[in-house]
Amino acid sequence: METNRQKKIGGVIQKDLVDILQGELRKNGVSNLIISVSKVSVTTDLSVATIHLSIFPQDKAKETLVAIKTNSKLIKHDLSQRVRLQLRKVPNLVFFIDDSLDYIEKIDNALSNKDNPIENRELLEKRRFQ
Repeated sequence: METNRQKKIGGVIQKDLVDILQGELRKNGVSNLIISVSKVSVTTDLSVATIHLSIFPQDKAKETLVAIKTNSKLIKHDLSQRVRLQLRKVPNLVFFIDDSLDYIEKIDNALSNKDNPIENRELLEKRRFQ
């Protein structure tokens, strides 16, 4: 369970990371790509921040994540310049792709199609043994 301090630091990092990433996209002239920071969780010793990114379109997500990971030191430096009056030490940044929207979409498609296990009870038996 996160403490209030972890939540506040996560919120500060999340807000500033969105500005940094969107600013870099605009500065480099990248259109048709959206990056949002869906969740930031900070460890109890405040040394590591786990950042979950939602990237749209999904087919560019892996290459965008690789580019972000390779530039993570520059991103951390930009972040440290923004939060220097709020944090003594900026945590190390670890980036992941947030795939929760894809998971929700798969569930929605399963429930709306003929593969709906609620309406077609035979599917439950088939899925149980797979």
